[in-house]
Amino acid sequence: MGTFAFQFHNLTRVTSFVSVTRLPKQFLQFSSISLLTSPRQRFTFSVMASATKKVLVPIANGTEPLEAVVTIDVLRRAGAEVTVASVEKQLQVDGLHGVKIVADSLISDCTDTVFDLISLPGGMPGATTLKDCKTLETIVKKQASEGRLYAAICAAPAVALGPWGLLKGKKATCYPPFMEQLSSTASASESIIEQDGKVVTSRGPGTAMEYAVALVEQLFGKEKADEVSGPLVMRSNHGDEYVFVELNPVNWTVDSSPKILVPIANGTEEMEAVIITDVLRRANADVVVASVEDKLEILASRKVKLVADVLLDEASKHSYDFIVLPGGLGGAQAFASSEKLVNLLKKQRESNRPHGAICASPALVLEPHGLLKGKKATAFPAMCNKLTDPSEAENRVVVDGYLITSRGPGTSMEFALAIMEKFFGREKALELAKTMIFVRQ
Repeated sequence: MGTFAFQFHNLTRVTSFVSVTRLPKQFLQFSSISLLTSPRQRFTFSVMASATKKVLVPIANGTEPLEAVVTIDVLRRAGAEVTVASVEKQLQVDGLHGVKIVADSLISDCTDTVFDLISLPGGMPGATTLKDCKTLETIVKKQASEGRLYAAICAAPAVALGPWGLLKGKKATCYPPFMEQLSSTASASESIIEQDGKVVTSRGPGTAMEYAVALVEQLFGKEKADEVSGPLVMRSNHGDEYVFVELNPVNWTVDSSPKILVPIANGTEEMEAVIITDVLRRANADVVVASVEDKLEILASRKVKLVADVLLDEASKHSYDFIVLPGGLGGAQAFASSEKLVNLLKKQRESNRPHGAICASPALVLEPHGLLKGKKATAFPAMCNKLTDPSEAENRVVVDGYLITSRGPGTSMEFALAIMEKFFGREKALELAKTMIFVRQ
């Protein structure tokens, strides 16, 4: 991981199996296990350590949505059974930067479940709300006392785990402004990820993907972590300045804060949609998230439930300084089938206004509708063979005039920062990248 090395302490991996005999018929419901039965209904099966793991990710109003969604997304890619639990009185929470997430359950429904991992996202006041939730505190303290994994990122290590007494004698890290608070309860570290025994901590939004992959490794092993991280198209060296290829440069100028449309649909890649929205709203862009479906709530690619600001029918009544499509196979297919959205994109191109797409969307939406004609672009690696001109497809982010494209989930932050740079300048984009702990100070 380059200069920012992962730190591991007191780590032991265990591989185990269970032999079971004379089980009743209802145990035949395990869909992921092959069971062999004899006429006497006696059988033996092995459940390896890489079997499905149960994970709890609590969320609250004011939670950092990027940290929550990236963690959920990556863990579900690995096969973990992730429960997103609201500590509020209702399932829908209003995360930071206007991102709305619908939880799977209330935290009160999780008290009797044994989790293999509990991961707390940061964000303020979300981390404080998590800390003040007595039900969650009881669950996490039990998790620690029984020797199971627990983790936190950004403000949450200092704001929640520390006051609960769960970092005593441990080495931990957190978001830089909370380091002094962390130092009073733990041995503070500036590593992007810190593991000490059964607790894993990380620094902030810009380290969320590395944090999530580290959690996959602790639950399932390094082979699974490598399997998951490969298709994410992650950076090889965290902390390096982001770069992009620019061809036929033009200025993306606006009189005021740019108005940006981010469509979403069932099957949209949630981490791409959330990262783009999160970063651009941090830059004070006027971001409108519009559902291409017939309702505001959509079920994203990894089953995260997101709530749009408006329906596309309403959003299409306005013009935008920039339209950007997140990826996800199902979402891209829905975009390509939306005549209203395709017409918006065509008008955007014809009027020489910026537009872009990431992951599957360049290949499945822009290409078949002629929106890449005469342009260089990139896309998700497995989709690049669908591009008429793949000559720049190996690049992580490509800007060609008023068009910007990018490769996948692991390039989402670079993509969003490049968009920000085109509107606000590199200095402001780098400042934000450093604040998010994506680029070294």
